Amino acid sequence: MPHRPYVIDPMISAKSIAARVEELAHDITDHFADTEKLVVVGLLRGSFIFIADLVRELRLPVEVDFLEASSYGDSTKSSREVRILKDLRGEIGGCDVLVVEDIVDTGFTLNHVVNLLKSRGPRRLEVCALLDKPSRREVDIRATWTGFEIPDEFVVGYGIDFAQRNRSLPYIGKVRFTS
Repeated sequence: MPHRPYVIDPMISAKSIAARVEELAHDITDHFADTEKLVVVGLLRGSFIFIADLVRELRLPVEVDFLEASSYGDSTKSSREVRILKDLRGEIGGCDVLVVEDIVDTGFTLNHVVNLLKSRGPRRLEVCALLDKPSRREVDIRATWTGFEIPDEFVVGYGIDFAQRNRSLPYIGKVRFTS
């Protein structure tokens, strides 16, 4: 539970998110047009709303799987130690894979996950991130597709949480501590 009181200032509207998800799905569909099956790997927990909306817009044969990795816990700062809390159920060797991430911050988590999945021999592996904070990057990694580039703000909503709260907000908002 958060120890300091805070408010959430709206940053990206639900309408803007929905429009961008449609655009991303169109680009991803074009990119993987020749696939027999696209394995969409959602990084839990922050990506679950994004992945649900995204896969409904894809015009491809899709299989969904999840991987849970953590470098935050209940903090607002990355620990830089990435732990895999839940691994994929299915095999991805020889498959087209799309990793769906909520936010790319320092890059440690995404870099770890991409290297782990590449070691399993996918045919192609691409990344789609809802949010990108390039000013925070400490590892040289980029998503193939990005929904929105944002400044160095701690954000919540649309699946992204602060100490397991605020995931259900339909928009992205920045956390502003009031004390």
